[in-house]
Amino acid sequence: MKPPPEFVAETSRLLPDLEELGDRLEQEPQSVLSRAFPAEDPGLRTSAVIEPGGEPIPAGSDELDAALERQREEYVLAAGRAVRKLNAEGEDADLEPAELVGLEAIIQIEGRPAILILDGQFRKPPPEWEADLEQARANIESTFPSVGRIELAGHPRLDWAGTGFLVAEDVVMTNRHVAQEFCRLGPDGGWVFQSGMTSNIEYVAEVGATAESEFALESVIGVHDTFDLALFRVSRESNQGSASPEPLALATELPDAREGRKLFVVGHPAYDSRNDPEVMIRIFANTFNVKRLQPGELRAVFEQESLLHHDCSTLGGNSGSCVVDLETNKVIGLHFGGRYLEANQAVALWMLTDDPLLDNADVRFE
Repeated sequence: MKPPPEFVAETSRLLPDLEELGDRLEQEPQSVLSRAFPAEDPGLRTSAVIEPGGEPIPAGSDELDAALERQREEYVLAAGRAVRKLNAEGEDADLEPAELVGLEAIIQIEGRPAILILDGQFRKPPPEWEADLEQARANIESTFPSVGRIELAGHPRLDWAGTGFLVAEDVVMTNRHVAQEFCRLGPDGGWVFQSGMTSNIEYVAEVGATAESEFALESVIGVHDTFDLALFRVSRESNQGSASPEPLALATELPDAREGRKLFVVGHPAYDSRNDPEVMIRIFANTFNVKRLQPGELRAVFEQESLLHHDCSTLGGNSGSCVVDLETNKVIGLHFGGRYLEANQAVALWMLTDDPLLDNADVRFE
């Protein structure tokens, strides 16, 4: 079967050097996928893997390692065949269904990875991102301590609601739709916590983390009427007695708003039933709810709506994540939604420097 034109275009954009990829798949096939499915990651042994058309495999069982290894081998072999065909025949290549899936898996893993963070450091990135991310490693990792998971107590369904990040010494920014999970409009028209619920932001929700860094959300500063944005007053001292991290700097402008400008998201992608489970397992190695670095590119800016589109690999738990410009290391957006291989949306924060809600909260623009 011929791959759809949009798939070929996406392949060309995300992995421009198919010849180099083909050589790498032939010479070191296991290393390509071992980065995406690292067997030593603590999170892999604590989840169940769902094989296509099969039953869940119990966490911690011997079958788990075997299933992951079968997935590695299948994806590498199929992707290698697909790359060879595309190199030889271009858009007219006749790909089998398994080859399309295999190539898509490599694109997801190599082109738009979701990189685990452990002890405040991101894991080795794939070759397509290695130079950019390693060069900026210190700046990127400096953002991690200020991004946390919004955790709930007393909620009937949820243990946590999304991601948030520090934008002033005692102010956390997240999405309006995240806030609505545990807040409501009070009788005077202001927003308050729902009765019986409390919330914290946990800054060390990393894979295998044993330490805690929970800071209580003390009050609702405001929920924006126009944008999917909310601000909370947060304690400056954690429940464990540690000091608050430093707030992130928000950009006052985007020097070059061209399509293709590199950026990254930091957040906590959660299993999302709206997406294909096989795709999620491939990208996120069946490890969810923990902090990740998710690089990508700017796709579009809509000035009238104060919105931007990006193509990082995000899931539902990324709601409230910061979108950071790779060159300046300043926050340019507040991620609020999207779907895989479609436009992810974020509030263009550099356009809100005069917004009354942010101004009154002394949000840190630089």
